[in-house]
Amino acid sequence: MLVELAIRNFAIIDTAEIQFGPGLNALTGETGAGKSILIDALGAVLGDRTRADMVRSGAKSSTIDAIFHITNTSNDDALARLLSDLQIQPEEDNLILSREIQSGGRSSSRLNGRPTTASVLAQVGALLVDVHGQSDHLSLLRPAVQLELLDRFAQSGHLRETFSLTLGELRGVQSALTSVRSGARERIQRIDLLRFQIDEIRQAQLREGEEEELISERARLSNADRLARDAATVYEALAGGDDVIAAPAATTSLRQAVRVLEEMATLDPQTSPFQERLNEMLFSIEDLSAEIRGYRDELEADPARLEIVEERLDGLRQLQRKYGADTGEILRHAESAETELESLTGSDTDADSLARREEALAHDAGALAKELSRIRAAAAAILASGVEQSISELRMGSAEFAVSLNRVEDESGIPVLNDDGAAARYATDATGIDRVTFMIASNSGESLKPLGRVASGGETARLMLALKSILSDADQTPTLVFDEIDVGVGGRSGQVVGEKLAKLVGSHQVIVITHLPQIAAFADTHFRIVKEERKGRAVSMIEQLDESSRHEELAAMLDGTPVTASSLQSASEMLRRAASRLESLRRLPR
Repeated sequence: MLVELAIRNFAIIDTAEIQFGPGLNALTGETGAGKSILIDALGAVLGDRTRADMVRSGAKSSTIDAIFHITNTSNDDALARLLSDLQIQPEEDNLILSREIQSGGRSSSRLNGRPTTASVLAQVGALLVDVHGQSDHLSLLRPAVQLELLDRFAQSGHLRETFSLTLGELRGVQSALTSVRSGARERIQRIDLLRFQIDEIRQAQLREGEEEELISERARLSNADRLARDAATVYEALAGGDDVIAAPAATTSLRQAVRVLEEMATLDPQTSPFQERLNEMLFSIEDLSAEIRGYRDELEADPARLEIVEERLDGLRQLQRKYGADTGEILRHAESAETELESLTGSDTDADSLARREEALAHDAGALAKELSRIRAAAAAILASGVEQSISELRMGSAEFAVSLNRVEDESGIPVLNDDGAAARYATDATGIDRVTFMIASNSGESLKPLGRVASGGETARLMLALKSILSDADQTPTLVFDEIDVGVGGRSGQVVGEKLAKLVGSHQVIVITHLPQIAAFADTHFRIVKEERKGRAVSMIEQLDESSRHEELAAMLDGTPVTASSLQSASEMLRRAASRLESLRRLPR
């Protein structure tokens, strides 16, 4: 539930910290005092769009913080999943939503102190608060909202989601089938090209690093004679050759030096390390000489092998011009081509397979749509009965209410097996095949007509309240906010509206902004909002009322100011009557 709302420099509010309680919270005050500004501030911290003119004149920024206690909320599973996805951990079961609005129009958002976005605040806020604004009852006139309310009452959300997913899959298969049938020639041409490319690359039997090896071998074969001569020269310099007149080899000179050092070591042991190091050098040069001799002996001009290497390199160059700059890119192209070929030749692109899949999904979608309609029809009758009872309680006379479910036949729709066993195709969207319309007859003897054509603003406001009270058990949002739900409601119906709101507190925290004392009398916590002038500027002030000041506020709401003894007595009687009704209501089984 909403524990605290702290507001700084928002519109005409300088500073306000409102400690909300469980149950029914009422906010009252004169028109223009700033009651609805609180709803705007709450909307801002719940992710609504903000404007620069929301910042109090002369201030650099406005801040709103909302603290929620989230234990034991009926929506905690969805909220817990969302917070886990966001990697947000509640602190002592508290969640803090914050919004700052700069005078230049920019805004920033935080969730438990961590920077976030307004859209994230909106996602979290939607699971915490349902704000019913002054004109929101007009949404009740929209068929989409009527369908949503019926599904919430029927608790058919899971089935509707399953149907939506099935329909989405069906639409995808139908799109693929259309694509396959219309692009068959292009697909076959593409398959042939991919197969040719794959075969050409695979037959080449490429391997990583092969090109570098071939280039090195070609250089060696092309210069075999020169390399052999140079290797012989190096070998003779190290180990000596057949020409005895030539200069002594390096190994000969080193051996002679080693013998001299051996004699020196007998005279001076300190020269022994010189002998050891020179010996190591001698061994290394002897090994190197042997390796060079082997290299020299293996070298020979091989024109046939050179031709093979040249042909292989030319083949690689041709593949590189087609498929990639090096062997790795060519092999990756082959892998990509194989993946595409598999997708083009798999069951997902086979027309017959897709047609069978389309038929199966259409059957499943039709069965789900029919079951969804059945559940809605059963729930519609119960909902209509409950609304009619609430209508009577809300002093709307003998008005009748019904929920109409219709279907529109469409050859391109999904097939549904009707109760008579005949199949028909109906227009559909993600919500199903039903077209829901709330119907009302405001007076006895009148025929039922769509709600949007006959209901007044006051009637739709009360109907929305009736629906909210009926849907309260199905509604998972822990905090419900009503901004002047009493629009079009007179004092005679005010007590009934108050009772309806009081009934919601069994499973919700309720916050209501009202002008009717009959509604405010049912509040568990009562706040008064007043507008004062300070230093030539209007300032909105919010205070929580104690028992005495609450009597005065209700008396002023009843009879104006100055408060009289008779109005105070009327206020006291109203509070006693509300307390008695609350006690009776809370004894009733839910």
